[in-house]
Amino acid sequence: MSRIRVSGIIPLDDGFAFMHRVDVIKKKDIQNYYTFAGGGLEEGESLEEGTIREIKEEFGIDVKVVKKLYEIYLEEFDQKEYFFLCEYIRGEFGTGEGPEFSYDPKYKDSGKYIPEIISKEQVKNILLLPQEIRDKFIEDFAL
Repeated sequence: MSRIRVSGIIPLDDGFAFMHRVDVIKKKDIQNYYTFAGGGLEEGESLEEGTIREIKEEFGIDVKVVKKLYEIYLEEFDQKEYFFLCEYIRGEFGTGEGPEFSYDPKYKDSGKYIPEIISKEQVKNILLLPQEIRDKFIEDFAL
């Protein structure tokens, strides 16, 4: 069975919240990029519950899932990923305490995780992965 991953698209402060990945060792061709906050589901979680938990872990904020926007299958990872539009509810952005920030050796090749808000005008100028979703996102949000 393929892995299931969930991600949140979060409008925040006249921009969008992204995870900036820097010095990623395990990706040979790309060491510096942005991605939507998210991760794998835990046992028994719904897609929405997993999205809310992952955003809390990574960004330290509470969100409400508004609706599913995209889904893709990444063959190279045997992974299906769902992308949800989320609405900020409360919390201080950048205070996440997920395992990515714990210096767990499991993440040593994953580089640094830096929560950032990118203005709507700048989204087109960053390397946002996955590319397929980046293109749809830019078109759908008229960025």
